[in-house]
Amino acid sequence: MERNYILQQLYNRYIEPTKKPRECFVGVEFEMPIVNLNNEPVDFHIVHNLTKLFCEKFTFAVVGIDDNGNVFSAQNRSNGDILSYDCSYNNLELSFGKEKNLNLIHERFLTYYGFIQEYFSRFNYTLTGMGVNPNRNINHNVPIETGRYRMLFHHLHSFNKYNIPMYFHKYPEYGTFSSASQVQLDVDYDDLPLVLNTFSLLEPVKALIFSNSVLLGENEDVLCCRDMFWENSPHGINSHNIGMYDCTFGSAEDILNYIATTSIYCTERDGKYINFEPINIIEYFGKETIVGEYCQNGEYYPIEFSPDISDLNYLRTFKFEDLTFRGTVEFRSVCCQPVSDCMCVSAFHLGLMNKVNDLKNILENDTVLYHHGYTASELRKFLIKRSFPEFIDKNALYRLAKQIVDLSFEGLSERGFGEEVYLTPLYERISQQTNPADKMLADIANGISLNEIIKKYAEAKR
Repeated sequence: MERNYILQQLYNRYIEPTKKPRECFVGVEFEMPIVNLNNEPVDFHIVHNLTKLFCEKFTFAVVGIDDNGNVFSAQNRSNGDILSYDCSYNNLELSFGKEKNLNLIHERFLTYYGFIQEYFSRFNYTLTGMGVNPNRNINHNVPIETGRYRMLFHHLHSFNKYNIPMYFHKYPEYGTFSSASQVQLDVDYDDLPLVLNTFSLLEPVKALIFSNSVLLGENEDVLCCRDMFWENSPHGINSHNIGMYDCTFGSAEDILNYIATTSIYCTERDGKYINFEPINIIEYFGKETIVGEYCQNGEYYPIEFSPDISDLNYLRTFKFEDLTFRGTVEFRSVCCQPVSDCMCVSAFHLGLMNKVNDLKNILENDTVLYHHGYTASELRKFLIKRSFPEFIDKNALYRLAKQIVDLSFEGLSERGFGEEVYLTPLYERISQQTNPADKMLADIANGISLNEIIKKYAEAKR
């Protein structure tokens, strides 16, 4: 296939949807670890029974069934809400149908969460608000038995076969124990470069106030290890598939050309998920055949196939600001937050999206973080750690963070729904110069048990 044809197809998939007239909607996703407080692995039978009872209670229709007949995804057809399990049955996800008002999402979340917690409490289980499952070394970190999750698990475990100058971490099963808080916001064509450029510059500040994923007992200086999970795995073989952009877009065409530099690593043929070494999307469609492998009865077999334009549906990137085929930007760099603070992520981004020009001016004129010779990506790597680099004035940095949260507060206030209340936890973190990960480590150092912290981070608040 010719390059221009592929570029046009990429344009139709990612750029064209942003031209459609739309109202301002928000989509919210919460991933939360399931924790067995008995210091034992999660019993998946308990999880499957919860799913059954939840579907009956809230009239959710089954959407996905694994190879053993267990439901891993169900949806409420009337409002679009979804209960699912991400990668494994140790990680529960609640995704909400698009809404204009965050309060509506929060009310439904509290209703679902209350039901789930009441059921789990019978077994001394809980959901909690941590970016890494605190029982990751106890649980059965196995993928959901479906073609897609087996393929993904296999892909992440394939790092040993790559003879390239790249460091790979030792957690290929990280998808089974890492949890995120994600938000999707509609974006207009004319604002594409502005939004991606500006929110990329914001990433270091987000690391400062949102970090909440620690590998307890290992490198506890890293407060947001989720960055490393993606960057130093096979997903990061092509750095354009993960993390930040580290470039400035001047037009939608620039963004399109960037998308064309990303890689594809899987597709599907005849109901079989096929995995192959990541390959640039343009190069992929230029080949007559590709050799990959698929799983059958627990064994992997080679398969040769020809690229088809429908394979674009399997192009998956994991950018911190990801342009989707829905005409939205998905913000995906934030760890799961303590449950009482669950709405702060979506509120923060939504308020700033309404003030994106002002945010741009703040960040471009900043001298606390920027203009010291470091890129936004390098600065984020500094600020996901507990120790601060010497060139940053810590007090000035928190003043910058407050200025940005104030701007989000203003943007939310102008919407008139009272959503600015969800920013309260961020003001508390800035005042105390901490974040959930740092607070957890401080509590442990002060003799508070891990189970007490798990329960504390599980507390919901109206």
